Amino acid sequence: MAYSDRELIARIVQCEAGGEGDNGMKAVATIIMNRVNATEGEYARISQDGNVRNIIFQPRQFDCATDDLFGKYNPQNIYNMNPTEIHYYIADWALSGNKLNEVGECLWYLNPFKPTCDNTFPRNGSGTFQTRLGEHCFYKPTPLYKNT
Repeated sequence: MAYSDRELIARIVQCEAGGEGDNGMKAVATIIMNRVNATEGEYARISQDGNVRNIIFQPRQFDCATDDLFGKYNPQNIYNMNPTEIHYYIADWALSGNKLNEVGECLWYLNPFKPTCDNTFPRNGSGTFQTRLGEHCFYKPTPLYKNT
């Protein structure tokens, strides 16, 4: 059975940021919807005018969207999640057009597993550091992003 957009977002939010509190989960939901609604660059092509599924299942974007990482079973995946009321609330919040202000127009996030965030991400320079929330660094697009 295919998951609805709401179900996919609830599951990815729980899996990617379930331990990061409401703002951490809203930040991930904001990133997803920023990609879905992108009007240029890579994510505009991938989303094909707003396809949540295409964004979530784009290869090598969200570790939780796959049950296989680096050739090994990934037990922390959306298929093993059991979203609760808060995860569905955040999915509905994001699908209604809300954004977490701190994240704004960011398109990327990562856990650097260190106390500081790099100035750019991805390595091609298409994103620049905006903020850190919990363990994650968030990056907004630079003018280079248009050419991705």
